[in-house]
Amino acid sequence: MNLQELNDLDLSNIGLWPTPVKAVLVLVLCAAIGVGWYYYNTEDQLIALQKVEQIELELREEFEEKQAKAVNLEKYKKQLDEMRQSFGAMLRQLPDKTEVAELLVDVSQTGLAAGLEFELFEPQGENRKEFYAELPIKIKVKGEYHQFGEFTSGLAALPRIVTIHNVTISPPNTRTADDALVMEAVAKTYRYLDEETAK
Repeated sequence: MNLQELNDLDLSNIGLWPTPVKAVLVLVLCAAIGVGWYYYNTEDQLIALQKVEQIELELREEFEEKQAKAVNLEKYKKQLDEMRQSFGAMLRQLPDKTEVAELLVDVSQTGLAAGLEFELFEPQGENRKEFYAELPIKIKVKGEYHQFGEFTSGLAALPRIVTIHNVTISPPNTRTADDALVMEAVAKTYRYLDEETAK
């Protein structure tokens, strides 16, 4: 078969074409139909399939997370009960209105018991927070370094919560015979606000 024979092919009578030309025409038509089928039908389905597979992965991860939580539900409930008990115990460590005065006495007694000399013991205004109030106390005491440690550990041992902030220890401003150190700090004690007080 040569090029002249290809030019003489009659499109109206394809049945008389040579077999190799018919085979090539069938292959070209099949390829065209396959490409057209892919672009007009299969491609959209493949894109939709990818989206659905991605959704399936996300749902599977969500399911596994929820299943893990469901398996540990009893542990979570037990942990929640323990947290409630701990929270209740911490709230009991916060004094109510009547106990704040006693607590202030306890703080000053702890300092005196440690052998410190108070130069300043000044309760500040109460700062209200969400469910508790904070009562800062400016203190300035003279003593030895180990007495300061005894004082802070004594505060930590009190049955109520007292925290120490902004601690500075410096030599005395004036030279005296005892050369005691001076500690300035803010001791904060806390008071629980009941619902009526919080409002």
